[in-house]
Amino acid sequence: MDAQDCQAAATLQPPGPPAHGCVAAWWDMVDRNLRSFPHSCSTLGRKIAALCDSFTSKSLKEHVFPPLIDMLIYFNFFKAPFLVDLKKPELKIPHTVNFYLRVEPGVMLGIWHTVPSCREEDAKGKDRCWYEAALRDGNPIIVYLHGSAEHRAASHRLKLVKVLSDGGFHVLSVDYRGFGDSTGKPTEEGLTTDAIRVYEWTKARSGITPVCLWGHSLGTGVATNAAKVLEEKGCPADAIVLEAPFTNMWVASINYPLLKIYRNIPGFLRTFMDALRKDKIVFPVKFLSSPLLILHGEDDRTVPLEYGKKLYEIAHNAYRNKERVKMVIFPPGFQHNLLCKSPTLLITVRDFLSKQWS
Repeated sequence: MDAQDCQAAATLQPPGPPAHGCVAAWWDMVDRNLRSFPHSCSTLGRKIAALCDSFTSKSLKEHVFPPLIDMLIYFNFFKAPFLVDLKKPELKIPHTVNFYLRVEPGVMLGIWHTVPSCREEDAKGKDRCWYEAALRDGNPIIVYLHGSAEHRAASHRLKLVKVLSDGGFHVLSVDYRGFGDSTGKPTEEGLTTDAIRVYEWTKARSGITPVCLWGHSLGTGVATNAAKVLEEKGCPADAIVLEAPFTNMWVASINYPLLKIYRNIPGFLRTFMDALRKDKIVFPVKFLSSPLLILHGEDDRTVPLEYGKKLYEIAHNAYRNKERVKMVIFPPGFQHNLLCKSPTLLITVRDFLSKQWS
């Protein structure tokens, strides 16, 4: 071995104890580390055992199916329409501004604020501050809570926003956590929190202008859950509009087109129901006092009309003031997503709200 090899070998040797007076301290450190090693192994062993016990205490179905069902219910991974810059809503709909609202640590919601079309000229070139101040202009405000899949730029959602804007409403189109460019992961509690925070943020800036929660499909459950919390806080929502509502998440999910493919698989319905046992997106309408308008299409095949009727029956029986609850059924032709195309939608909504708010 030549000198160069000896030098290379020397660099591979483990470091020895320090020289002179530090030797005692070095050996003391080694002794302490060796003494703590069995304890560290024991702690690690307990953690591994706990993880194994947690995993084996549940069936594979319990580990796999609930996350899969969450994915199919929210369908938030399907971020269509694609190649849309959500920071530039003006490319999709006029007199609209994009902004973000932090509802809790790690959760930032993307929101489009569309002002009434009668203010289109005023809105040109204005920034977010102008839009925020415009919430006090006396025109009623709708916080729009959409259904599953896609995001706030979906075509049927933009059509509804345009109809409402033309009718004199401000519209705040919210993407829940995990939808669109909003951060976070969707959960039942999380979506409810999102709706509450947006409503409260809007009320704090609207003065005496009324604010209405409008939910569509999945959003109807979010809207009613949020309204219940607001009721418990002593500040009930100014009004609630439920478009194509269901009575519980099971009803809505099992009729989704994607899930219909799997309904004939042996054991699917039983497993699906088991996975939804902990679902909290229900309809606490019997605990509400806010004006409630239910809208449903006669030919809705995603959430059949019978469920909207059932919800209306529950609410009508529970409300003391029966005039605060109304259901409107739209004739065939609009199905689940296109009530916005009905020529009577806007006047139906405006008449109900103006009567309630007069």
